[in-house]
Order: sequence, then C-alpha cells, then structure tokens
Amino acid sequence: MQPRSIFRRAVLALAVGAAALGTAVPALAQAYPNKPVRLVVPYPPGGPTDIVARIVAQKLSEQTGQQFIIDNRGGAGGNLGAEIVAHSPADGYTLVVATTAHAINPTLFKSLNYKLMSDFVPVSLLTRGPLVIVANKALPAGTVAELIALAKSKPGGLNFASSGNGQSTHLAAELFASMAGVKMTHIPYKGSAPGLADTIAGQTQLMFDTMLSAMPQVKGGQLKAIAVTSAQRSPVAPELPTVAESGLPGYEAIAWNGLLAPAGTPPDVVERLSAELKKTLALPEVKSKFEAQGFAASWNSPAEFGGFLQAEVEKWAKVVKSSGATVD
Repeated sequence: MQPRSIFRRAVLALAVGAAALGTAVPALAQAYPNKPVRLVVPYPPGGPTDIVARIVAQKLSEQTGQQFIIDNRGGAGGNLGAEIVAHSPADGYTLVVATTAHAINPTLFKSLNYKLMSDFVPVSLLTRGPLVIVANKALPAGTVAELIALAKSKPGGLNFASSGNGQSTHLAAELFASMAGVKMTHIPYKGSAPGLADTIAGQTQLMFDTMLSAMPQVKGGQLKAIAVTSAQRSPVAPELPTVAESGLPGYEAIAWNGLLAPAGTPPDVVERLSAELKKTLALPEVKSKFEAQGFAASWNSPAEFGGFLQAEVEKWAKVVKSSGATVD
C-alpha cells in the first residue's frame, strides 16, 4: 500500500474517532439516570420537607424510569444529611433537599463539616411559602400595626415561641423585631407542637410558625392569625394580609425547599435534573399537593437558585448576628 493511502486511512480513522468522542458526552448525559437516585432528606419522616421530597421523588421516578429513593437522615438541625451529600460522589446519584435552615446554619453554627456555597451545586428551588404569625386569642392586638404598638409599649414583655433556637420560626420573629424596632422575649421549644400548645395556653403570647402546623389551630378557633410573612398573600389563606402590607413595609421571611447536588456534578446532569424538575413542578396535581401544605411550587434555574441561596445566607447572617443566636 502506498504511503499516501496509509496516511489518508489514518486521517479518516482519526476523524471517525473524534466524531465518536464528540457524541459520547451527550449520550452519557442523556442516559442519566441509569440507576436509582438517593434523595437525602435531612429531617425525620412525616415533616413538611419529607412530604415535599416524597411528592417530587414519585414524579421524578415516573418521568425518568428510575427510582428516586428517599433517605431520611435527620439530626443537627439538618446538617447531618447535608454533610453526607457534600462528601458523596459528584455523579448526580446522591442529592439533598435543602431548606431555609441550611442558609441559616453557616452563621448559627460555629463549625460545620461542609460549606453550603462551595460544597454543592444548586439545581432548583422546589417550594416556597410563608410562615404565619399566630397569637393567643386574649392578646390585645389583631393586626401587625397593633402588635408593633403593643410590643413598643412593653419592651421585652411579649414572649414568642419558636420550634427551636436558630430555626426559621425563631429568626423570622427576630427579623420582625429588628425591623419594627421592638424587643420581644424568645422562648424556644423542641418543635412547633409544644410551642403552639403554650401559645394557646397563654404561657407565650405569639408564634411565627409554618402554615401546615399553625393553621389547623386557627381554623379550630384556638389561636388567631395576624399576618403571613411572605411578600404576597398565601392562596391557602388569602384573607390574611402580609406583614409588609399591614404595618412593616419590606418585611419578608419565607420557608423554602430546594435541591442541591455535590460540587463537581457534571453540568449536563444538573441541567437534566433541572429540566425534569421544571416538568414536575408544573403539574397541577403537584401544585395542589404543595398548596395543601402551605407551599407553592417554585422552579428556577440552577443559576437563579444559586443567587437566591447567596441572598438567603447573607440575609439570615445579619439576623443571627443581631439576635445573638447560637447553638454550639
């Protein structure tokens, strides 16, 4: 065979090989997921985050043909589950459902075994929703303006319950107090239920709590609702005004859930997850299930979610520092 012919065949072989390589990466991305995906929920079963995760996991399983398996890893204010995922292989097969607490924890805890903004890549928000200010029925304040006036008239005299030191139910109230220029006394509990019980009994006067746990007490006539903490009214209770519209302009504190993957996860995998979540969160049945929990489905792009996370970390860092909250 002539040298020129050999050269031409070699060039052709290289071209074919290059073309094959060029299609390999997209093919791999399209194949994801090709085995079960572990969805770590950093809280016990049965809570709001677990409920949201199970709704999402079921739909992702149906859409992709692969199982998205819930793995509850509660502990350390959500940090245990986050740490597990931060140190997992960056292949898209171990993910974590993050919450507002994960934006609070970098400032609240003196030391963590992961870094929220560098050990993860954002995929998308899943849900967002307000807390609701509920009060003992005998409290002589039925609006935000009246609550602020009452708190100013008796500095430190109003006790507010929370589901735990440093939780969103605590810091939402601290943000309110800071913006309103009032002083209230924080009484932490181990969960919402005992805090609500003492607010009903009058041991504490008010609580900023999730709609899922607080609204049944309102509908049952045991507590009165004053306002929701989101920027817009909630479809779950559209009759309730927002804090911002009824006495404290600019106030917003929301509870949210979002999906994170370990840092280094291939961009094509992140985009595939994002696309599947966009379809899931647009489903009417998913929206209605979330609304029953007091949440709204809330997809955004990985870049948008990253910006949202950064803003949340900065916002809550200021509140943690001003309140002096700490857990270790």
